Amino acid sequence: MSETTHDGGVAVTASPSTPPPDDGLSRADLAAKYGLTVSGARPGLFEYVNQLWGRRHFILAFSQAKLTAQYSQAKLGQLWQVATPLLNALVYFLIFGLILKADRGFEREVYIPFLVTGVFVFTFTQSSVMAGVRSISGNLGLVRALHFPRASLPISFSLQQLQQLLFSMIVLFIITIGFGSYPKLSWLLIFPVLALQFLFNTGLAMIMARLGSKTPDLAQLMPFVMRTWMYASGVMFSIPVMLKSRPEWIADILQWNPAAIYMDLMRFALIDGYGSEYLPAHVWAVAAGWAVLVAAGGFVYFWKAEERYGRG
Repeated sequence: MSETTHDGGVAVTASPSTPPPDDGLSRADLAAKYGLTVSGARPGLFEYVNQLWGRRHFILAFSQAKLTAQYSQAKLGQLWQVATPLLNALVYFLIFGLILKADRGFEREVYIPFLVTGVFVFTFTQSSVMAGVRSISGNLGLVRALHFPRASLPISFSLQQLQQLLFSMIVLFIITIGFGSYPKLSWLLIFPVLALQFLFNTGLAMIMARLGSKTPDLAQLMPFVMRTWMYASGVMFSIPVMLKSRPEWIADILQWNPAAIYMDLMRFALIDGYGSEYLPAHVWAVAAGWAVLVAAGGFVYFWKAEERYGRG
């Protein structure tokens, strides 16, 4: 439709019967038409892995910053990274080694490195799980303010615990040597053991991160769960020695749990008096299986809820 203006020009106006160009389109059609995407939408699995690789420097820097800040208010500072598991080992030795005689089957030169190794290695898993539970719920400001793959947080916290364990390993080496187990080729097994345990811990941390993001009270329950797991994993005693009068399947189940597997492999690598007779059958295959299963499963489980983290 057209009409003549007061100055003789012609103005063109839309016909009342002509609908707007977007009339009748659904929200999905409108988004497709104008190239819009959902903010914070979950990317594909392989794209998500690429995003994490692109944030690798952030993950490392974040873990180092958290490690530095962890004991910044304490006068002894980073020494608590070593002092805390050592004090735990001392308490367990007084109660289980001297009072309850949990050192049966071992000489004192073997039992003390056995106990300290168990405490240090289990603390690595325990701290990773506890940090994972709070990795999303305890960093909501960061999650809501910035767009980044959320798996960066539980991975960073697991990496922080690995760095803390590496500091503690120096003291563990000193104790092991002090009780007569000197460096040998088997000490090289430390590297694959730590790599497998780190994969397992990271997968478990991602599982707990997703659960903890919706249920913050889980952080209050986990210390009891972890304490039960510790007592069932042979941190303070040898499972086959302590349960030799029980049905064999009970000892097998306890020895095949991942915490016990990684502790036993580390003890086998470091301690001269801890031989293969204390290890379950197919121990390396079981260790690798736990690591791959929990790491892959935990990663996919966490990724499936990527777009829900940080939302009310």
